[in-house]
Amino acid sequence: LKVRLWCSSVSLELSVNNHAADFSLSTLPGPPLSLSCLVQNSSQAEELLWYRGNGRVELKDGNKVNISNICVSPVTESDNGVTFTCRLARNKSVQVSVTLDVQFPPWLTGEESLQIEEDKDVTLTCNAKSNPQAQAAWYKNNTTLILQQNRYQLYQTSEVFQLSIKTVQKSDNGTYTCVVKSSLGEGRKDFHLIVEDKKPVFPQEAIIAAVVVVTVTVLFGIVARKDKIFKVRKALGS
Repeated sequence: LKVRLWCSSVSLELSVNNHAADFSLSTLPGPPLSLSCLVQNSSQAEELLWYRGNGRVELKDGNKVNISNICVSPVTESDNGVTFTCRLARNKSVQVSVTLDVQFPPWLTGEESLQIEEDKDVTLTCNAKSNPQAQAAWYKNNTTLILQQNRYQLYQTSEVFQLSIKTVQKSDNGTYTCVVKSSLGEGRKDFHLIVEDKKPVFPQEAIIAAVVVVTVTVLFGIVARKDKIFKVRKALGS
């Protein structure tokens, strides 16, 4: 929608990169991006203001009246979704906004080794940003992972992809691969899962009893030794 300021029967409006209404601009990371704001149908000098989100962009003299240019350089992934707005200084309701749509493939590489005790739970996590949003697929030893009911659980957000395995068994040993793919490309990460033997668990009562026996034995040994030393000394004295 065009936002107009009526003054002396002349329609005053702004345009950004030849757009007189709010719009989205698709771009890629890297190359600089120029935004140009122009006052249309102006009969006088009009000061312009630029905003990045809610923050004011500082403009140099000579880049504020009737036409104003800003440059986003370099464009990065963090600029995705950021809105730049050009406003008329004397009437801030006259404005045009552009929202950046920075497109980039998922970045995901590397490998990780995990050692987990048998019968414990384990979660494999991939963190990957992308625009457009990517989808994840999981593989075990280069074969599509067949999800066993009640043992495998998938969790996914726009940036996090997780595979949880409940009560791991020796048969779960292997290399799990997270493949994250969008229309712009794909990334992958390997997880080498090693399931170790379950460690023996000793009952707490047995441990306490063993400690008591050892302690009592040591005390009796000390007492017996003292008694023996006393008797030897007594015999020598007589």
